[in-house]
Amino acid sequence: MAVEGAVLTRGSVGRHLYNQTLPMVVGILALMSVGLLDAYFIGNLGKDPLTAVSFIFPVVFALSSLGVGVIAAIASVVSRALGSGQKHKAQSLVALGIVAAGIFGIVITVLLLLFKRPLFEVMNASPDLLPLIDSYMTPFAFGFPMLLINMGGNGALRAQGMAGKASLILMMMALVNLILDPILIAGIGSFEGFGIKGAAYATVAGWTLASILALVLIARSPVGLNFSRLKEAHPGEDIRALLRVGAPAAVSNSVNPVGLSIMTALLAKYGDAAVAGFGAGGRLQALAVVPLLALSSSIGGIVGQNWGAGYGDRARRALWMAIGFCVVYSLTAGALLVTWRESLATVFTDSPAVIDAISTYLMISVWGYAGFGALIVVNGAFNAIDRAYWALGQSVVRVALIMVPVAVGLSLVLESRSIYAAELIANLVGGLVAIILGRALLDDRWLRS
Repeated sequence: MAVEGAVLTRGSVGRHLYNQTLPMVVGILALMSVGLLDAYFIGNLGKDPLTAVSFIFPVVFALSSLGVGVIAAIASVVSRALGSGQKHKAQSLVALGIVAAGIFGIVITVLLLLFKRPLFEVMNASPDLLPLIDSYMTPFAFGFPMLLINMGGNGALRAQGMAGKASLILMMMALVNLILDPILIAGIGSFEGFGIKGAAYATVAGWTLASILALVLIARSPVGLNFSRLKEAHPGEDIRALLRVGAPAAVSNSVNPVGLSIMTALLAKYGDAAVAGFGAGGRLQALAVVPLLALSSSIGGIVGQNWGAGYGDRARRALWMAIGFCVVYSLTAGALLVTWRESLATVFTDSPAVIDAISTYLMISVWGYAGFGALIVVNGAFNAIDRAYWALGQSVVRVALIMVPVAVGLSLVLESRSIYAAELIANLVGGLVAIILGRALLDDRWLRS
């Protein structure tokens, strides 16, 4: 029988999807604003700080993927424990997950402090930029455990169906950055600010306050935060369970940005306008797919709790309803983007060549959003039922075996449009494969084997 924390095992599945997804839309949008704020204020400092951030961003993004892995791991194991009626086990998993996240964060801190300079030297950062990079990465490294702790809290709340409170953690990070970025980067009054280092200070402050909020929210949740439950944990078995989901989820989250980086490099030979159009179109796309990202993050708790409780029919219903939403929403959003593509392009530039590139990209790429949404939703479901390696496999196949090879092959006839077409084909094929694999949820015996 489901325990108090397993609220997602009863009531309307559709209502749960709506209630879990809507707050995450707000939270993800808030989180996106942090990067935009940093880019704006650092850009005002001049060319060197902006160039330094260009080196820093891929490293920061890759490390942030570890946080996504922490969320997926804790949400998966805790939701299944709740669904199966093991409240004490859920409590020990939450406590162990938070402690493990903090310890893992400290390990990353040490590694960053030891290897940050050689890392950026390998990336060909010039000697003039290394002091700027170092001034950002040092406070970033010391604060990194706070990121993993608040992400762990986020996962623990999602597992209990408390997406609204989980989104508050993301909004706290965004709010702190909104307040501190202009002060710590650019200064105010007689205070001159810290420049690029100020961006790191603001980020770490956001992580720290978000961690405090996360721990308070977990402590007040039905599962609670009881570190005395650690003595009931089975560290070897439970850590392996967390890693089985967290490690592939972290890698899977980084696969798409890596693929887009490769696509950008392939596009560079067609000129700066093509690259600028791809980048601007990508930013519009990032906003358009926020509801899909939110849905993929919220479905894990619903599927995990119901799967753990043995309610396979409810887990399957949640998945198919989510995929149906992906299709309807994506076609609607895509049609609107195509209709307004030229007007939207003028927001970014007045260059006719770049406007044409943005318009062409949107005309082709938007019709693949439904496939992308289906893939990430099915990935979220697979993570929830301890099949994270299937999710990772889908992500790798989409980029490495479809997107990049198709882009190279089509470049002989479509030139710059080959990149857009490759993304479209990868999303459609990836989505179709995900739906086929998602049907595995209709066969409990296959997934439980």
